[in-house]
Amino acid sequence: MLPIYQRGILYGNADVRECAAAGLGELIVVTANKYLAGPFLIKLTGPLLRIVGDRNPSAVKIAIVQTLGLILTKGGPALRAFVPQFQTTFVKALSDPSRQVRIEAIKALALLMPLSTRVDPLIKELVSTSLGKGSSATVETAGIVAIQTASLEALAVVLKHGGSKVKVATSVPSSLDAAKELVAHEDDGIRDSAAKVMGYACELLGTEEANSVLQEFVLDKSSNPSSASLETKHGIACICRRIFSRTIGKEIDRSIYKGSSDLVETLMKDDKVMVKEAACVAIGAILGSSTDIKATISLLEKCIMKCMDTKEELNVQQAVANGLSITARLQPGIFRTQDGLTLINGALKLAMSGAQRVQYTYNDFLWLALDVKSGDDSGLEEYLAIAHFDSAKKMQAIYSKVVKKIKTVNDEEL
Repeated sequence: MLPIYQRGILYGNADVRECAAAGLGELIVVTANKYLAGPFLIKLTGPLLRIVGDRNPSAVKIAIVQTLGLILTKGGPALRAFVPQFQTTFVKALSDPSRQVRIEAIKALALLMPLSTRVDPLIKELVSTSLGKGSSATVETAGIVAIQTASLEALAVVLKHGGSKVKVATSVPSSLDAAKELVAHEDDGIRDSAAKVMGYACELLGTEEANSVLQEFVLDKSSNPSSASLETKHGIACICRRIFSRTIGKEIDRSIYKGSSDLVETLMKDDKVMVKEAACVAIGAILGSSTDIKATISLLEKCIMKCMDTKEELNVQQAVANGLSITARLQPGIFRTQDGLTLINGALKLAMSGAQRVQYTYNDFLWLALDVKSGDDSGLEEYLAIAHFDSAKKMQAIYSKVVKKIKTVNDEEL
């Protein structure tokens, strides 16, 4: 089948190229690794890299980049010689007019990082593009904001998966500087992506840098939250979410932690839904990075439950679920104790009676909170041991009908 697909990729029209690239991807998925030897994978890779830069419709580019990602997943070290071509291809795709092409390129860069040995030039290029220093032709093609957002997302991925390979002392600090510059940008997507870069950069640079960033960009900018601009308040919530959800969250100076917690709690009552939503996710990260979880839950529980009210905006209800999912990842087992019982019962209520998209988000939270990933029902049993009869009955029903059937929850971005 390979010659058919390869001929379609190289010489077919747009429709044929899309089908051939997708078909090649399917072929790779169903082929056992032992049959995908180095020379065979190299034979697959060449034609895809040759045509991906052609003037193809976005659907063709998406199929090609996805298939290149599959080849990277299966091929590993055998493809090391192709790393520069892969990197050039994926970085170029970050400026594509199609949002889906940009998303696939970011995912593919994450897969490339284990093979990449020269991370510093890539970081330098992404920092430059994220600050809007790309060519004018590129800017006209896709729109500066879209390119900046994609570049920041790619930069976050590179720091996460390849940050430990950095050899130039200025690489990570330059990423942090770019994020600092963009975290108050007028576009909310850029603010959130810049905060994400901040989180990974602070994790690499250490607790002292994280404390400094929180002091300067959260506490010092919030002396009067009510008079702060929407951009400032939203940026503050995003920064708190991204830094406190990293492993350094529990190492943050506790006075800075307390100030950030109080501020985010205030932002949860903001009259702007965007700010409120971001704060509801951030509070989950703050809860998760507590060093005295029992005391922190008792302080924040009332405010969190208020935002879970069915009269709240649906986006706010979902944001609370995403925040609690961060807590479940950072504080495993807390929702299967008396301390977390009120919150998981509130989540159970929304998982059963909320709007459909709210239900889905709370189902994902229950999957994490009850540790379905472990493969046994011990998480459910722990909950049932402390829950009241009505709640226990409802949880058993939703667990068997819905939650247990969820295969996985991607909590990496939470």
